[in-house]
Amino acid sequence: MIQFDNVGVRYGMGDEVLKDLSFAIEPGSFQYLTGPSGAGKTSLLRLLFLSLQPTRGLIKVFGHDASSLTHADLPSVRRRIGIVFQDFRLLDHLTLYENVALPLRVRGNEERSYRRDVIDLLKWVGLSERIDAFPTVLSGGEQQRAAVARALIDQPELLLADEPTGNLDPKLARRLLRLFIELNRTGTSVVIATHDLNLMDQFEARRMVLNDGRLQVYD
Repeated sequence: MIQFDNVGVRYGMGDEVLKDLSFAIEPGSFQYLTGPSGAGKTSLLRLLFLSLQPTRGLIKVFGHDASSLTHADLPSVRRRIGIVFQDFRLLDHLTLYENVALPLRVRGNEERSYRRDVIDLLKWVGLSERIDAFPTVLSGGEQQRAAVARALIDQPELLLADEPTGNLDPKLARRLLRLFIELNRTGTSVVIATHDLNLMDQFEARRMVLNDGRLQVYD
C-alpha cells in the first residue's frame, strides 16, 4: 500500500528531522507510531498523507511514485486516506452532521445517498444525540470522536490518526480503540500516532518507534 525507501526530511537549512526511513504499510495492517515529543511523528503522518514532500528518497503510495503525482492527482489519492488531526479541524459554522458529511458533499454526492451512512456512523462513535450540535458546544472528547467519524465517512483504505485519544478519558479511549480495531477488521489499514503506552498494551500490533528522526519497527 505504501513504501518508503531511504526517505529523509529537513525544513529549510536545518538538520534532517527524519532520516533514512525505509518501511512498508501493508493492506489490512494495524500499527502504532510512537516516540518522544519532537521525534517527527507528525512529519511522518504528513508524508503519509502527501501533504509534505520528502527532501530525499522515494515514497510509493498505492503503486504511484508520490513525486510524480500532479496537483490534480492528489485529491483522488487522498480520498483513499482518512486522517484525524490533533486539532480536529471541525468547522464551527457547520453542525456535527454537516461536518461529518462534508467530504461527501464536497465531492458532489446527493444527501439522500449518504444521510443514513452519516447518521449510522455518528451512532457508532456515540454521538447520535449530538447530530445537530455545533462544534463550539461539544466537549473535547466529542470533537475528537466527530473528527474520527469525518475521517471514516469516505471508507478510506488507510486511516491515519494523530493522538486520537489525547482528549479522552480511559473509558472513551478504549471505546475508540475498539472502533479502530473493528475498522481494521473490515480491511482498512490503521496507523495510530500515540504516546499512550497503556492504550498500546490493550491491543497487540506492530510498533513503529521514532527516536531522533530514525525509525525502528517492531512486528
